[in-house]
Amino acid sequence: MTTQPDVTTGPRVPPLMETEAPASSGRMNGRQRLALIVLLAAGFTLAVDFSILNVALPAIGADVGFSLENLQWIATAFALCAAGLTLLFGRVADIAGRRRMFIIGMALLGAASLAGGLAADPALLLIARVGQGIATAIVVPAALSLLLASFPEGPLRDKALGLNGSLMAAGFTTGAILGGLLTDLLSWRWAFFINVPVAIAVLIIARIVLAESKPTTKLRLDVPGAITVTLGLLALVFGLTNAAEHSWADPLTLGSLAAAVVLFVAFVAVERKAASPLVPLEILKRSTVAWGNIAGILAFVTETSLVFLLTLYLQQVLGYTPLGAGLAFAVLGLGTVLGGVLGPKVIGKIGNKKAIVYGFIVQAIATGSLVLLSAAPASIALLLVATFIGGVANLVVIVGFMVTATSGLPDAEQGLATGLATMSQQVGITMGIPIMSAIFTAQILAIGNNDAPAVLSGVTTAIWVNAALCLLTALVVGLFLRKPAPAVS
Repeated sequence: MTTQPDVTTGPRVPPLMETEAPASSGRMNGRQRLALIVLLAAGFTLAVDFSILNVALPAIGADVGFSLENLQWIATAFALCAAGLTLLFGRVADIAGRRRMFIIGMALLGAASLAGGLAADPALLLIARVGQGIATAIVVPAALSLLLASFPEGPLRDKALGLNGSLMAAGFTTGAILGGLLTDLLSWRWAFFINVPVAIAVLIIARIVLAESKPTTKLRLDVPGAITVTLGLLALVFGLTNAAEHSWADPLTLGSLAAAVVLFVAFVAVERKAASPLVPLEILKRSTVAWGNIAGILAFVTETSLVFLLTLYLQQVLGYTPLGAGLAFAVLGLGTVLGGVLGPKVIGKIGNKKAIVYGFIVQAIATGSLVLLSAAPASIALLLVATFIGGVANLVVIVGFMVTATSGLPDAEQGLATGLATMSQQVGITMGIPIMSAIFTAQILAIGNNDAPAVLSGVTTAIWVNAALCLLTALVVGLFLRKPAPAVS
């Protein structure tokens, strides 16, 4: 998934932009600003879709006819496709063109969202969510590759990646707030309809400001590799989701996770022999790629799952309404935006590795302080302060991860590294809630009831694990992440 434009003809710059002066190392030109706005708008919209329906699930179930035990499939259908198909569609974009796939994905998002808003039965609603998930898997890697192609490695790219990371993380929080507002003030159907004008606007502007980007050499799709890794990711996400709903010992959970392991082993075997591998395994020997992506997965696992845990706390312990709980995360959203802005500056001063390590340590301290939450209303002050600080630190980590995992590579490997980073982001977002939900559920079952004290105990137990994951990741990145040798294009 190379990020370079097709150099056989040069990047196809729209006629209105041909006279634009190239951007200096410190300033964006007009075309870059417009391209960045389009790509960030698309990424933010898709991030919102991960969480916008969570607070509306009971209302959706009542209107469309979902039984209570099947409501989770509204979220799961989206997450399975978004995480499981990302790497596959990243390579398809390499072959067919990233701009083309970006446009196809946004068109699919608009159509699926319209269908979801109009759905009158469970089948159509699930089909719409599958469509949104596939659109996410198409658009996110294509958008990130286009972003990297638009900005050369250096301060401008770091700034663009910081904005992208902050809006992706803020989108998850915004989804909870927006979902509550739309459901309370209008209807849950507007959680779908709101995507339609955004998709239309992006489609119109993208055709003007985005140049096509393809690799210089012809690629072939590694079909056996695509099948095994996609099925492996689907099995992994399904197993984690089932563990959260039932238990880690449930036969379906164990079977799904075992199938994921087998499929990933098969994927490695396929890639070793493939003439045109989906993931050349040599790139994973690069310390920056391997450990950068591990840091990225854990950054998204810990922060997105914390939003889930605190939603349970706010609603079931403090008695907040869904809208009130969503609004409480506005402070976290501000923290993530600030962290995205500060991330490139922090990296410029102390480097990628220290930014990741120190960011995780600060996030761990902020998250760990939340074990002091109680049933007292005044605990909201601790929650707001801790989530703001943790949000800033988390975004510094995310920017550090993106820069680390996609920089210092030969041109031929940059797009592949982008695809891996995108997959890490999607898998991290998808895995976080099932993992922490399973820990929460196990504690609830051990206590034997689900009253407010039991919920608080389950939340704080999962928070301990969350903070420990942050510290462990800081430790392993500090020990094993090595500075790469200069890349040779």
